[in-house]
Amino acid sequence: MKPISADVLDVLIIGGGPIGMACGIECVKNDLHYLIVEKGCLVNSLYNYPLNMTFFSTSEKLEIGGVPFISHNYKPTRSEALEYYRRVAMSWKLRIRLYEAVEYVEKDADLFVVHTSRKNVFYARAIIVATGFYDIPNKMGVPGEELPKVHHYYREAHPYFGQRIAVIGAANSAVDVALETFRKGAAEVTMIIREEQISDRVKYWVKPDIENRIKNGEIKAYFQSYVVAIREAEIDVQTPHGLITLPNDFVLAMTGYLPNFALLENLGVQIQDDEMRTPVYNEATMETNVPNVYLAGVVCGGLQTNKWFIENSRVHAVTIIQDLKRKKLTPHTQSA
Repeated sequence: MKPISADVLDVLIIGGGPIGMACGIECVKNDLHYLIVEKGCLVNSLYNYPLNMTFFSTSEKLEIGGVPFISHNYKPTRSEALEYYRRVAMSWKLRIRLYEAVEYVEKDADLFVVHTSRKNVFYARAIIVATGFYDIPNKMGVPGEELPKVHHYYREAHPYFGQRIAVIGAANSAVDVALETFRKGAAEVTMIIREEQISDRVKYWVKPDIENRIKNGEIKAYFQSYVVAIREAEIDVQTPHGLITLPNDFVLAMTGYLPNFALLENLGVQIQDDEMRTPVYNEATMETNVPNVYLAGVVCGGLQTNKWFIENSRVHAVTIIQDLKRKKLTPHTQSA
């Protein structure tokens, strides 16, 4: 049972990325007592992007809270985005607890009881899940995947100079990694690709580049192939022509990332029995099958992680808070 003195939040927001921040801003605008809980640093997913990454979107499409995003070029960089969202958090004085993961949630009558990794317990009338998808790598499930040479995140090319690199995947991230490590002096770059060709979703100005590098033999590629084992100095690859062993120093597994399905299941959110494991929610309100549990941002797409972006899911914050206002959620102004 809730202690009599416990502070009750109107809204607890899980995830301190741009969309979680946008939800916090809408709470401020509507005088709702809220808290954002983030398991890593501010905009943790963006922080884990490659150091030299440039966004597909222009800066104005990444803006939240009416704070202008001015970048030096037509499309902003990772470092500019980190600076921008720090500035937004300070401008709106957002209430965020960083490096504190939500471990599980219980119900106590009409309240959600949220337990965190720092042994804190928060009580809330509503929960918004804005956890994105970039925090949980999609593992290959092969022997040796736990070795230090296997990386599911890519930061920069320098550590791979003079090394034999295997890049797993055929989408934008894998192609970018293969091209950059090749151009920054990797001894050998090999792509291991399950599909018959480079993905059609690869950026149109990059696709001819990678295809030409493969055609010229500068980057090796094994199509319709997959890694079956990883060892300290080599990997085993199943190809259409049989099993082969390749010398290898590092495996860069650009195999994608997963939403936090465990958290959704803990909350009681239904997951559709489809290929994309899409969570069940009302598109008009963003409310799930669980009353007062809402989804915002990329997590709405399940495994279809290319459906929602910052630019087209910022509106989720407004939609959710308007629905809570419609329910006449009582505002609270005390601080926690």
